[in-house]
Amino acid sequence: MMDVFRLGVLFSTSGDYAAIGSDCRDGAALAIAELQAEIGRDFAIAPIFGDPAGSGARYIDLARRMVAEDGCRHIIGTVTSQARKDVIPVMEKHDGQLWYVCPYEGFEANGNVIYTGACPNQHLIPLFAHLLPTQGRRVYLAGANYVWGWEMNRLAREIVTEAGGEIVGERCLPIGDTDIGRLVAEVEARRPDFVLSNMLGPSNHAFLRAMRDLGRRDPRFTPERCPVVSCDLTECELPDIGLGVADGQLATAAYFDSLDTPENRALKARVAARFGTERRVSSYFATSYATVRLCVEAAVRCGSDDPAHVRAALTDHTMPSALGPLRIDDATNHTGLPFHLGRIAGDGFEVLRSQPCIAADPYLVARRPLLSSSHALKPQLRIVS
Repeated sequence: MMDVFRLGVLFSTSGDYAAIGSDCRDGAALAIAELQAEIGRDFAIAPIFGDPAGSGARYIDLARRMVAEDGCRHIIGTVTSQARKDVIPVMEKHDGQLWYVCPYEGFEANGNVIYTGACPNQHLIPLFAHLLPTQGRRVYLAGANYVWGWEMNRLAREIVTEAGGEIVGERCLPIGDTDIGRLVAEVEARRPDFVLSNMLGPSNHAFLRAMRDLGRRDPRFTPERCPVVSCDLTECELPDIGLGVADGQLATAAYFDSLDTPENRALKARVAARFGTERRVSSYFATSYATVRLCVEAAVRCGSDDPAHVRAALTDHTMPSALGPLRIDDATNHTGLPFHLGRIAGDGFEVLRSQPCIAADPYLVARRPLLSSSHALKPQLRIVS
C-alpha cells in the first residue's frame, strides 16, 4: 500500500477563463481535503497545484514538471481542449493519467485520459433535439477560434442541415476578444431563431451583454424569441457577466446548482461550510470534485498510483455523486452523464428539462440513425417540476 499519493491539479486560475479554472480548482481542493480526513493519517494525498494562466506553453511545462519531477502519475486538469491536446503527449511520454473534467467536442478517446466532462451526444445533440422543433431551424453560430469552437460549429452545421434547417451565419473570435460589434450586427441583420454560442470567457460575456442591449432595442432579440444557448456556460461566470444581464438565456450542463437531489443537497452543504453560503456550485466545480474522488478512491482500492492499476480499479465500479451515478466505460474512458437544460435567472439556472444518464458516444457512432429519423426532432425530455 502506498503511503503518499501525489496528485497534480492543473487549472488556469488566472487569465481569460479564470472563473472556470478557479471553480475546477476549488472543487478538486474540497475533495482532497475531505478524502484526507476520511482516509486518515496512514495515507497522505500530496496535491501539486499549477496555474498555467491560459498559456499553452505553461500547460506543457507544468504538466511535465508534475509528472517528471514532482512524481505525479495523475493530473486533474486543463480547461480548454487545446490545453488538453497540448498536455496529452506529456502524459503519453511519462505514462501518466490525465483526468479531464470539462465539456468538450468529442472525437477523442485516449488511453492516457479519463473523460468525466460531457461530449456532444451528452450536450449538443439533446440540446438541438429540443430546440430545432420548438424554437426554429434558422441558427447563427458563434465560436471561439480554436478546436472547441470549430468542432462544435461543425457538428451544429451537420445537425441543422440534416434537420432541414439553415445556418444563417457563423463567426469565430479569438479567446478573450471582446470586439463583438460585427458579430452582433450580423445577428441583427440575419434574424436567426436562436444563436449557439461556443465562445469562451470575456468574449461570451461581452456578447451576452450586447444581446441584452439588442433585445431592449428590438424585441425580436429577447431571450424568449431569440435565445443565446451554450454548452459551456455555468454559474461561475454569471457574476462576471453581471447578475441579471443574461437572464432568460439558455445553457446545458450535466449539473446545475439548483438540482434538488439528496446528493446535491449534501454537496452544497459541504461547499457552504468551506466557501460560505453564497457560493454557487457549477458543473465545473461538481465534476472536478467528483473526479478527484473517483481517482483517489480507485487508487486506494488497488493500493497503487500506477495508472493501469487505477484504470482497472474503475472497472465495474459506480460512484454516487451530485451528477448522478458515475461509472467509467473502459472502452472509451468516458462516463455516462445526465443532460439538463437550464435558463439563467439571477445567480443561477432554472432547470427546464432533464434527461437521465446518457452513455458517452464520443465518436457519435449512433448519431446518424438518430438524426436521420423524424423521431429525433421531437423533444424526448421530461419536464422537471
